[in-house]
Amino acid sequence: MTTRKDQVLDAAIRVLGTRGTRQLTHRAVDAEARLPQGSTSNYFRNRDALVAGVLDRLVTQDEQAWGLFSADLANVTLTLDTFTDALAQFVDELAATARTATLARYAIFLEAAHHEHLREQIDTRRHRLQSWGAPWLRRLGSPHPEHDFAALRSLLDGLLLHQCTQPSAEFDPTVPVRALLDGLSRRWS
Repeated sequence: MTTRKDQVLDAAIRVLGTRGTRQLTHRAVDAEARLPQGSTSNYFRNRDALVAGVLDRLVTQDEQAWGLFSADLANVTLTLDTFTDALAQFVDELAATARTATLARYAIFLEAAHHEHLREQIDTRRHRLQSWGAPWLRRLGSPHPEHDFAALRSLLDGLLLHQCTQPSAEFDPTVPVRALLDGLSRRWS
């Protein structure tokens, strides 16, 4: 069940992901959520609190998405091919279906450059993501799964950033993901 606070945060994500950080105001969120003026400020007294709330909401959504991704991987024999295909499909979904949330996430990352509390939240999220992703690479044979997953995460972030900011109809993350995994796997033997 979606609460009114979730409704406000989802509207803030849409504002960030479609209009950018300069347009993220309480008034814009109220309008996007189709709520009476002042509704957003009932939950988030200032813009910093709103941005932190958006990051929390995005993290919750990311955890759900990673949970589904993990469940899908649990149902297949994990090989470089199946892992590559699953990652490519996941990146494709984040760049297409979830593009607005992905752009909102990048907007928050840029805000974090100037706000330590956001950097700390993002760092906590990255560590949690690392703990989820490294075991897959360990299962594939990586002797240094945390390090290898950090490289993979960086590639995925770059692919998403480029596709969301300069969309291409020919976008296919399979080739770069496979190239990185092939390069990493040669070191695993």
